[in-house]
Amino acid sequence: MNSTASEAALLEQAVNPQRLLDTAEQLIAVPSPTGQAGACLDRLAEILRADGFQVERQAAGHPAAPAVIVWHDSGVAGPTIQFDGHVDTVHLPFVPPSREADRLTGSGASDMKGGTAAAIEALRALRDSGALTAGRVLFTAHDLHEAPWGYGQQLDHLIRQGIHGDAVLIPEPLSSYLPVVGRGAATWKVLIRRSGPPVHEVMRPSDEPSVIAAGAELVGRLAQLQELLQARNDTRAGCESVFIGQIHSGEIYNQYPQECWLEGTRRWLPGVSRHWVEREFRDLLEQLATDTRTSITVEFRFIRDPFRLELSDPLVSIFQAAHRAVCGEELPLGPKPFVDDGNSFYGLGPIPTITHGPKAGGQHTIAEWVDIADLVRVARVYARTAVAYCRRKAG
Repeated sequence: MNSTASEAALLEQAVNPQRLLDTAEQLIAVPSPTGQAGACLDRLAEILRADGFQVERQAAGHPAAPAVIVWHDSGVAGPTIQFDGHVDTVHLPFVPPSREADRLTGSGASDMKGGTAAAIEALRALRDSGALTAGRVLFTAHDLHEAPWGYGQQLDHLIRQGIHGDAVLIPEPLSSYLPVVGRGAATWKVLIRRSGPPVHEVMRPSDEPSVIAAGAELVGRLAQLQELLQARNDTRAGCESVFIGQIHSGEIYNQYPQECWLEGTRRWLPGVSRHWVEREFRDLLEQLATDTRTSITVEFRFIRDPFRLELSDPLVSIFQAAHRAVCGEELPLGPKPFVDDGNSFYGLGPIPTITHGPKAGGQHTIAEWVDIADLVRVARVYARTAVAYCRRKAG
């Protein structure tokens, strides 16, 4: 790393574990289901202002919960590294913060208020230590992350406005390896209808199409599509996929159904256009409607683009060096199993982005937890990465 031993010691000392934990607890204590994270973002802005930071608020298309933005500038020209976190949580019963042995629990503890608090502590450490001698750090926090209530619209708006770094660190709870590739994702809901009125099954017209039969045919054709998708494969991320999670039809056992609906997902690899993926899916449905004499509509909802992190990008070696300095070893490489905001930075940039957060579990459940000591580790890795990355072009 491009930092001296004394600078490293200053950064180490500047990370305050109790302050970090208090921040995480304050964020968890404010309920923030996706779309309704305004109060939590307000609380975050209060915390940062009390720390002496200049805080900007940007509606970014979502005035109910303006994003929180902080710039920490060294005063010397250099790159900008961004710490980005979402504070919204899935729509489950609220669980207040609690400490259980070496873990912090509560709604959003793992996904991802704990990690966001670690990024904030890294920002404080950089400011308090004076170790950032070139470039600047951008911290952002926002709502509208968790699908199906949000699809990253607020962050996308910020990126399109130019409010982003040259590289990004995202403290989602993925700590054991470095994700370098991931699939894009969309959800789909298909509605198959027939034109006739509701009718008892023994009274149905002989020429009336069966929506259940059409639904079964769709299941078969999607299975055939999946066979083709197996060939679109990445050694780390796996193959592209089409998945059916729900099938529903009928109101009563002996009424001839008027409609059948199916719902699922579609995932695809980097290098494949989201528009091409949707067109392929719609073409399949148009042919099915013709063949089954039914009416078919689809809601195809894009969630995130695919993701790739180029191993030649300086962010990778700098981050790995920081991780080695703090943890004694570099991270192995692996896939990104989920879609997160890194997919947005790649899709709209591409902007090199690393997803790395604390050891945690219980995401999207009422039993979220995060390892308290690992929050401190993440803060130290982020602070070291920022110092070295922002110095990269300034020497």
